[in-house]
Amino acid sequence: MSSFFGAHSEWNLGSPGGWDYQRTTQEIARVVWDKLARLAPSGVALDFDHPLLCPVAGFVDMLEGVLRHRSGSDTGLVAVVAEEETLDNVTENINLARRLDRLEGITGILAAPHEFELHKGVCCHQGRPVSLVFMDFNNDVFLKLHRQNDLSPLMQAIRENRVLNPRGTEPINVKSMFEVITGEHAHRFDPETVRRTPWTRRFFPRRTIGPQGESIPDLVEWARHNWDDLVLKPERGYSGIGVKVGGVNPDADAAIAQALDKGGYILQAKVPLPLWAETMVEIDHAAQQAIAVPRQTDFRCLVGPDRTFGFLCRYGDVPTNVGSGGGVQPLAVLQSDMTVKEAVDRINDSIMGIDYADLAEVEAQQHALALAEKFTYLLGPIKIALRPRIVTREQIHDLKRYGTAMWNDSRQLENMWMAGEIDDYITIEPEELAIARLQPWKGGPAIFAADGLFSFGAHPEAS
Repeated sequence: MSSFFGAHSEWNLGSPGGWDYQRTTQEIARVVWDKLARLAPSGVALDFDHPLLCPVAGFVDMLEGVLRHRSGSDTGLVAVVAEEETLDNVTENINLARRLDRLEGITGILAAPHEFELHKGVCCHQGRPVSLVFMDFNNDVFLKLHRQNDLSPLMQAIRENRVLNPRGTEPINVKSMFEVITGEHAHRFDPETVRRTPWTRRFFPRRTIGPQGESIPDLVEWARHNWDDLVLKPERGYSGIGVKVGGVNPDADAAIAQALDKGGYILQAKVPLPLWAETMVEIDHAAQQAIAVPRQTDFRCLVGPDRTFGFLCRYGDVPTNVGSGGGVQPLAVLQSDMTVKEAVDRINDSIMGIDYADLAEVEAQQHALALAEKFTYLLGPIKIALRPRIVTREQIHDLKRYGTAMWNDSRQLENMWMAGEIDDYITIEPEELAIARLQPWKGGPAIFAADGLFSFGAHPEAS
């Protein structure tokens, strides 16, 4: 039996982000935690330095290893490619290029897609051949940009398998894949993956089988009558755009009409909101006091070909996403002999007891550290929780097992797609599919993400 509860809400097998945010969050959190502990000791011993709390380190190790293995040389140029308008304000891409550039023999750069050229059939940047590319967007964005600017140099890099993540993941990088996992093919996937996958169906008028194995003659009408327990999402989307949650968005008719009008939606069983919520301590500056606030949490697992790189903790409202205005949370491994729930309650109580002026000073220092790190996303500065999210070593072990299952089952999905078994689940325009076919993944080096709506024992109903 696994030591944590809950399910994933989605996977990102294209070009996931967040691999550097936890590192920065941890560095700021160490300073904040030391100050909080001096002001009001909680008696809880925590480790902020576990290797999996710095996922970018494993990601960079993979990129370096791929370059040196493929090139047969200790030198090369690795390009982090992002949309032009993000080059100055997505700090993790800036940091990744700098981190790569510090490696011996490797030049790391951050560049827009149109900044490359072909020289004698080779993708180059300012005359220098490009060894490897990490592309911070998916094929639909690539195709849009290719239509605006000739991106033949990067297309050549795709053909030569120089782009990570490989473009071939795109057909299985859609949320309709969760119907494959929770439908008639469930027996072909790891039981851990199946258990963590919410019941999912592509949303249109149809007959199907429900979450409890019941027959559903009309999925649309069934959704209307069971809306409080369901979620509607675009098959392809990000930052919570277009997502409607039963109970949170009470107008079922409006949610269903939007999904049917736009098309390309999935219907999912809702992971119960209390299960992936935790009580956070925040500052009410108007009242000049600390307050306890329930927040939804999100636990992103970042996974590679032979290991779990690490985690990203996010919190906010529904959906929980930095791009939707949420924040990030430090993560710490529990070292004291107590439950996660007891540790969280002790820490919350100790922070609640701190004088407002002292707590405001801690928050001001946290903000100053974040600004110094240019800790921002597209919408501005990223909020950081005062209290860390807490896991145990046993839970980390189980999370690694979960990540391995996710990786292997993604490979199974690709095999099924390449065999033509799940074509009906994939609605992608032909030009995007053509790009995907240029660079099959086949289980090669990549970084995947699973966004988990998990509880480690501190959700409000936990005893």
